[in-house]
Amino acid sequence: MNGEDFGRLAYLGLMLAAVAGWIMVEYRQRLGQAMRVALAWGLIFQGVMAGYGLWSDIRRDILPEQVVSPGRVEIPRHQDGHYYLRLKVDGHEMEFMADTGATGIVLSAEDAASVGIDLAGLEYLGQAETANGVVRTARVSLESVVLGPFEDQGVTAFVNEAAMQGSLLGMDYLGRFSIQITGDRMILTR
Repeated sequence: MNGEDFGRLAYLGLMLAAVAGWIMVEYRQRLGQAMRVALAWGLIFQGVMAGYGLWSDIRRDILPEQVVSPGRVEIPRHQDGHYYLRLKVDGHEMEFMADTGATGIVLSAEDAASVGIDLAGLEYLGQAETANGVVRTARVSLESVVLGPFEDQGVTAFVNEAAMQGSLLGMDYLGRFSIQITGDRMILTR
């Protein structure tokens, strides 16, 4: 133990003595009540520490995350039944929903703007048939799309003119991988 550690220990000891002294003075006639309060706070503190220590395990169950390893990306199924992937598009991290019913990558207006696409300069010349009807789309080119260890350049995508809650990752991109769905996991390998 070096001098700095000893100083910290002495400081904590003095703080503990001060708090203990205050408790003794405050509860001098009611030591039983003081012990109950101290025990309650001790249990609360222990519960918070246990929750903090277990958070990484609990978080995996509540908010599952994709697992990246060499040559492979595992995506857990979300509670709503869909698979959500985190990709870097032109240096910006974005979330996509894997949509095997979609042909291409479809960006929401918000996501397109976040990667620097000028929405005012887009020409919506294309059309896409969706569950909500026909929508107009504008073709764009993404300089870089990174999923885990895989990087693709010059990827074609479409910006949807209609309102969308998020962006979609269609088969033009997903088809670059071997897709395996096992249990509650989608596994992409290349």
